[in-house]
Amino acid sequence: MQATNKLKIFNDPIYGFITIPNTLVFDVIEHPVFQRLRRISQMGMSYLVYPGAHHTRFHHALGAMHLMQQAVEVLRFKGTNISEEEEQALYLAILLHDIGHGPFSHALEQEIVLGMHHESISLSLMEYLNEVFEGKLTLAIAIFKGTYSRKFMNQLVSSQLDMDRLDYLKRDSFYSGVAEGNINSDRLIKMLQVYQDELVLEEKSIYSVEKFLMARRLMYWQAYLHKTSLVAELMLLKTIQRARKLIAKGVEVSGPKHLLYFLSRLEQEQFSKEDLFIFIQLDDHDIMVALKEWQHHSDKVLSELSKRLLDRNLLKIKFLNQAVSLESMQQIRNHLQQKLGWDEALAKHLVFKGKIKTLTYNKTSEPIKIIYKNGTVEVLEDASPSMNHSAHHKPDTKHYAVFPKEAREVVNF
Repeated sequence: MQATNKLKIFNDPIYGFITIPNTLVFDVIEHPVFQRLRRISQMGMSYLVYPGAHHTRFHHALGAMHLMQQAVEVLRFKGTNISEEEEQALYLAILLHDIGHGPFSHALEQEIVLGMHHESISLSLMEYLNEVFEGKLTLAIAIFKGTYSRKFMNQLVSSQLDMDRLDYLKRDSFYSGVAEGNINSDRLIKMLQVYQDELVLEEKSIYSVEKFLMARRLMYWQAYLHKTSLVAELMLLKTIQRARKLIAKGVEVSGPKHLLYFLSRLEQEQFSKEDLFIFIQLDDHDIMVALKEWQHHSDKVLSELSKRLLDRNLLKIKFLNQAVSLESMQQIRNHLQQKLGWDEALAKHLVFKGKIKTLTYNKTSEPIKIIYKNGTVEVLEDASPSMNHSAHHKPDTKHYAVFPKEAREVVNF
């Protein structure tokens, strides 16, 4: 029987050919736990706004690994010693950093599995894979957790200028068509150095870093938090919450059994092996199958939300500078109850308010550092005068109100 050629290449539309560096990485990519990422969308419900945004976590993981290969090459060229074992661990850590994402990625973060962030699930899955591969992922796990002695390696995987962010901005910009998010990842990587075990960037990269931060801010408001993407994800969240509430009341709710397994459970702090094996059966398709079944459910809230999502008959959303009063919300609900005969529960679930907050750059949490030719190092906001006057390091907060188009005539905010 002919042996499989494990040193294959992927043809990526952004970077060209991505090479698999060794057989262990190939075997990890081939594992069903990793292949599941082909069925997890990268940008949640954003495809309802940007039809091209159907790329997956699988695409992103391979792209991030490719950038990590470039970073290792650059740092070695500049004199940083990285052993073959550390190199492989870096590739595995970045490849698996998002493996714990559930259906539709951030859209349902901590909702299907109550109280658990995807990074915690990623760690559990990495530890499981470490058992499968007989301890060969131990160093990758230490780098991922930030417990390895060489700090810059964790920064390559998780920081304010890591390979994860460099790939997803460029990739999401490409697939969505939002050109403002396109960044020069090659230049940023070529400007990397290690100083006192920390990642720093050469002085001549300052404008590229500013462009990177601006692109990140614009991608949040034009893509990730585009009002239509946001309202679709809020509706999906409400739908899952309604299904969970009905199940808790003993109402029969059909759907994929591994999805119902988690919807019938309360908040949990850690995964058992059983939980883990059930979780890796979940992907975007389970949610879509559930919505197709729930649109016919006897509960009006569950059926209405599900049908609206399937038909892209989305609710309207308005961004506002300040919160809408409870009285205004109730006025809209009363109007819908009188005009359309909706009951109170349906009106409450289709008319609601909230707020979102983003922060492009956190100057207090591991700030980006710039190194000068004379060897001195400064944090970005000191090295770049324009950073002190920009909105990058200030939280962006927007209030919103959501309502169906049938209520537009009484909306006065």
